[in-house]
Amino acid sequence: MTANLEPTPATDPHSAGAAIGVEGAVRDVVVVDGLTKTFPGPPSVTALHPCRFTIRAGEYVAITGASGSGKTTLLSLLGLLDTPTGGSYLLDGVDVADLDDTTRSALRARRIGFVFQAFHLVGYRTVIDNIALGLLYQGTPTRERRVRARAAADQVGLGHRRHARCSTLSGGEKQRVAIARTLVRNPSLVLCDEPTGNLDTATTRQILNLLDQLHHTGLTIVVITHDPTIAAAAQRHLTITDGHLTEIRREHATTP
Repeated sequence: MTANLEPTPATDPHSAGAAIGVEGAVRDVVVVDGLTKTFPGPPSVTALHPCRFTIRAGEYVAITGASGSGKTTLLSLLGLLDTPTGGSYLLDGVDVADLDDTTRSALRARRIGFVFQAFHLVGYRTVIDNIALGLLYQGTPTRERRVRARAAADQVGLGHRRHARCSTLSGGEKQRVAIARTLVRNPSLVLCDEPTGNLDTATTRQILNLLDQLHHTGLTIVVITHDPTIAAAAQRHLTITDGHLTEIRREHATTP
């Protein structure tokens, strides 16, 4: 099965109408209905029980849970890195359930950005080079890659470090490069996996402030974390316990 891989209208997170669809309504970026994942045994293990939730364009969502709770499984499903056992998942209106591997990979490359705890930078290359790598597999011309990479470096506050080798950067600066590498592609959805796990308290605050700023530009962000500070900074808070997903609303939790 093939899918329309071009961005839907107003998906540029840096545009004033990033969260607004063609009809003037806020569009749904993620629609999950009964999504579940069971790993075969013996014995079989259900890492994620059926869950339902929607993430609208421009929302900032934290997903928390202890180690082994199922949050990494959910991240893998949302990021199209794994396939569910059951249920449906619409990403930007595209039903991903029946996509072949090639189309699935192309959709992931165009619509999803990842920010990991480990940065995954090329240490001997410059900040600009690393950011531009985010566009390499989209077939973007070299000159355009450089222009967009410079703009993304400026956006995360690294304009003065554009030509520094990544091996010389601090942990916070490296994470900013990783975020910029994602931003340069204008994804519909940004998935962050423990983005402050390797950072000290002060640097963590800086990265949280940056994520908050990006959220207010219209970027759709999902952060997987065990840190309650990050969860408190997000607009919405989902939590997973033994594969069961609930959403925390004020003083009580409800099943999404």
